[in-house]
Amino acid sequence: MALYSEMNAEQLKQERAKLSARYEEYKAMNLALDMTRGKPSPEQLDLTNTMYDDLSKGGFKAKDGTDTRNYSCPAGIADMREVFAQILGTNAENIFLGNSSSLNQMFDSIMRAMVFGEHDSDKPWAQVEGRKWLCPAPGYDRHFRVTEKLGFELIAVPMTENGPDMDIVEELVKDDKVLGIWCNPVYSNPDGIVYSEETCRRLASMKTGAKDFRIYWDNAYVIHHLSDDENEQGSVPDILGLCEEYGNPSRVYEFASTSKVTFAGAGISCIAANKENMDHAKKIMAVQTICNNKVNQLAHARMLPDLDAVKAHMSKHAALLRPKFGKTLEVLTKELDGTGVASWHEPKGGYFISLFVMPGTADKVVKMCKDIGVALTPAGATYPYGKDPQNSNIRIAPSFPSVNDIETAVNVLAVCAKITAIDKLLEEQ
Repeated sequence: MALYSEMNAEQLKQERAKLSARYEEYKAMNLALDMTRGKPSPEQLDLTNTMYDDLSKGGFKAKDGTDTRNYSCPAGIADMREVFAQILGTNAENIFLGNSSSLNQMFDSIMRAMVFGEHDSDKPWAQVEGRKWLCPAPGYDRHFRVTEKLGFELIAVPMTENGPDMDIVEELVKDDKVLGIWCNPVYSNPDGIVYSEETCRRLASMKTGAKDFRIYWDNAYVIHHLSDDENEQGSVPDILGLCEEYGNPSRVYEFASTSKVTFAGAGISCIAANKENMDHAKKIMAVQTICNNKVNQLAHARMLPDLDAVKAHMSKHAALLRPKFGKTLEVLTKELDGTGVASWHEPKGGYFISLFVMPGTADKVVKMCKDIGVALTPAGATYPYGKDPQNSNIRIAPSFPSVNDIETAVNVLAVCAKITAIDKLLEEQ
C-alpha cells in the first residue's frame, strides 16, 4: 500500500471516498463493541469455576493447621504467600497478602507514606511541598490517577523499547521533591514492553535526592505470557534482590495479584517488600485491619499450590488470548502496514496493544469509532493528566470481545485512523 504522505490531493480524496463508504457500511451495522478495558473474557473466568469446590471436601484449615474461617494471619496464610514468592522470585517472608485489588494495595501504601512517612522519611509525604512522581508514558491510567489524587505533580517520562528512558529518570530523581516512580516492568500497559536488565539495575542503583524515594513495581503481568515457550517469555530480575545488592534495600514495593488469573472480582493481591518496609507497614496495617479473606486464599492455594500449577493454568489463558491478539495484529497489518498512518507494538504477553496513529488525530479517531458503536479507551488516557502531547496513542484491549467482534472493531479503528490521517494531510496541503 502506498504511503499516504506521498499521495497528491486527488489521490487522497479518492482514497477517502472509498474509506467513507466502508465507514457508512459499519455504521449501518449498529455495532455495540467495547474494547475499553483489559477484562478477562467469560471463557477465561470459566477456567476457575471449580476453585471453591475443594473447600467443602477438604475443610478450611491451611497446611499449618490455621483455621482460615477465623481471625489470625494478618499477612496471609503461608500456603499462598509461598506461591506468590515463587511467582515473584522472592522469599515468602517478604509477602503480605491482601484482597482482590493490587491497586488498593498501591493506594494504601502511598497513603501510609502520606500520613506517617516511610521508615526512612524525615516527615510524612503530605508535608512535602511540591512533591512529584515520575510516570513512564504511555502508561497505566489508574496509576497516574492515584498520585494525581494525592497531590503529586506528575512528570511524564518517555518509554523506550527497554523501559523508561533512564537517562531522563536519573536526571529527574536528583530533585529531592521526586518521591517515586510507577513501573510496570513485564508487558507494560499499554506497550507490552519488558524492562531490560540494564534498566532494572539502573533503577535499583541510581542516586536519588530523596532518601525515602520509592519504586512502585507493579508486576501485574509477570505470568501473563501469550506463548508457552519459555524462551519467548518476558522476565525481569528480582527487583528486591537488586535493590539490596546496590545498597538501597528499602527502595521498592512490588505488587501483583490473581485478578486476571482466577476471578477478576475475587482474586488475591500481594505486596512484596524488604523487612524494614514490611515492618513499618505492618504496624499501621495492624490498626487498619485484623486480617484479609483467608478462605479465599486457601481456595487459591489448593487450586494453584505451586508455580508449576500456576504455569499450567496460565497456559489455558494464553490459549484463549492468542487468537485475539493474533487477529488484532493481523487486521492492523493488513489495513495499515505501508500507509505511514500508524505504528504499533507486538507484545509477547499482557493485556494490551499500543497503537500510535498520526500525531494530532487520536482523539478524532476514538470519537469516530464511538459514533458508530466501537468503544475504546479515551485518547490521552495513557499519559499523566490524560494529556498525550502528541495526541497519538490509542490503547487496544483485545481480551474481552470474541475474535469475530475484534476483527470488526479493529477494522473500524483502522478505517477511522486512515480517514483522520487523510483529512490532516489534506489540511496541510
